[in-house]
Amino acid sequence: MAEDADDDGKTEEPTDKKISDALDGGNIPVSRDVSLLTGLTALLIVETLVVPHTTSGLAATLLHFIDDPSGWRLNQAADASQLGGIIAIAAGTFLGPVVLMFMAFGVGGHVAQNVPRIIFDRIQPDLSRLSIRSGLGRMFGPRGLTEFAKSLVKLGAVGVVAGLVVSSERATILTAIFAEAADLPQRLLSMCVKITAAVTIFVLVIASADLVWSRIHWRRELRMSRQDLKDEMRQAEGDRMMKARFRSLRQSRNRKRMLNAVPKATMVVVNPTHYAVALRYVRGEGASPVVLAKGVDLVALKIREIAEENQIPIIEDKPLAQSLYKAVQVDAALPPEFYKAVAEIVHMLQGRRDGWSSSRRRIN
Repeated sequence: MAEDADDDGKTEEPTDKKISDALDGGNIPVSRDVSLLTGLTALLIVETLVVPHTTSGLAATLLHFIDDPSGWRLNQAADASQLGGIIAIAAGTFLGPVVLMFMAFGVGGHVAQNVPRIIFDRIQPDLSRLSIRSGLGRMFGPRGLTEFAKSLVKLGAVGVVAGLVVSSERATILTAIFAEAADLPQRLLSMCVKITAAVTIFVLVIASADLVWSRIHWRRELRMSRQDLKDEMRQAEGDRMMKARFRSLRQSRNRKRMLNAVPKATMVVVNPTHYAVALRYVRGEGASPVVLAKGVDLVALKIREIAEENQIPIIEDKPLAQSLYKAVQVDAALPPEFYKAVAEIVHMLQGRRDGWSSSRRRIN
C-alpha cells in the first residue's frame, strides 16, 4: 500500500538529472522482444545466404566417412589428431559464419536501443544481490506474473503463425514422400525459411510496440514527486554554492600570488586608478616584457600601492593600460603589437635613470 501511495504521488516528469543518473546507474529501457527480433533476423539471413553455400562443403567432407570409412587410418595418435583437425575445419567453416552472424545481430540489437556504456557497479560482485527471497518475489510478484502471461501469449501467437505457414505447405509436405532424396534438404530449408520469415514479421510488430511501451514504462518509473523536485533543486543549489565558493577561493589564491609578484615588476602602467598592469622587462632575461599582474578598481589600487612601496615607476597611459588589461593574460609575454609603446616607456625610464645618475655625479 505504501508503494502504491508513493507511485500515486509521483506525478511529475523526470528531470534531465534524474534521467542521467538512471542511465549512469545502469537503469536503461530495454525491450527483450527487440533481442528476439534480431535473433530471428540473423536466423533468416543464415537460412537464405549462409546455409546454401556452406552445406555443400560440409556434406562433401562427411561423404568420405560414409562412402569409405575404412580409408581413414586410426593406427596412431597422429592419425586421430589429423582426422579431428579435418572435422574441426569443416565444422568451423560451417558454424563460423553462423556464430558471427548471431553475435553481430545480438550486439546490434542492444546498441540500437541504447548507447553502449560501461557500468562498473553492475559488473562488480555483490553478495547482497544473491537473495532467494528477492528472486522469488520478482518471479511470482505482480510484475513477474505479468511478464510470464505476456510470454505465454507471445509464444502461443508465434505457434499459430508457424502453424498457418505449415498448413499452407501441406501439399508440399505430402508430395515429399514421392520426391528424390536429394531434393528433401532443399524442400525442408525452403519451408524453414518461410516459417522464419512469417514469425520474424510477426515479431517485428510485437517488438515495435514493446520498444515504445518499454520506454514509456521506464519514464513512468522515473517520475518524481514534488518533494523529489524540491530536494533536487536544493541539492543543485548547494552544488552551485559550493562551486561558487571554490571558485572564489581559487580566485583569491590567484590574486594573492599575482600581488606577491608585483615587487618584481620594473614598471606599472595605470589608467590612472581604474586599470593597472605590472610589467617586467630586464635585458637578457627574455625577448619581450612579461605581465606579472593586472587588475581593475580595488585590485588596481592595490597594485599601485605595492608599486609605490617598492619604488617601482608608475606610468599613466590610459589607452595602453586598458589595451594591455584586455589583451594580455598574467604570466604571459607581451604581444608584438605592444612592443613599440612599451619600448618608448623603457627608453623614457632609462633616460630618467641616466639623468638622475649624472645629477648625483655633479653634486658629488
